[in-house]
Amino acid sequence: MFPSPPRKKDSNTNYIRQGILIGIFILAIVWLGSLIAGLFFKAQIAWETAQHTQQEAQVLKHRENILEKNMQILDTSRGYSASVRTAFGVARPGESVIIVVPSVTTTTVQQKKSWWKRVLDILHL
Repeated sequence: MFPSPPRKKDSNTNYIRQGILIGIFILAIVWLGSLIAGLFFKAQIAWETAQHTQQEAQVLKHRENILEKNMQILDTSRGYSASVRTAFGVARPGESVIIVVPSVTTTTVQQKKSWWKRVLDILHL
């Protein structure tokens, strides 16, 4: 028999292949975008954590300086005895302990009478 003429490729299959390729490229772009966004947010968290850690380090350095000054004061006999006196309220033999209490300020608060007591006061009952 006669050989059949060569078939033309169906144009619909070309569109389907192109659609599948475009879909794969779009998925790849979205996937890469999500990876980049994830890296960006992780970098932002790392930067904020680093800033917070530096602030904590500064606070700890300041506290270390204060504690070292206090230790230098306590290394002397005068500083040690002063800290014991203030902490425990003790005195050397022959000395007396004086405790200074701040003055108490009294404030008078007028209590508001209820309405029925005021009526009774008006009626002198």
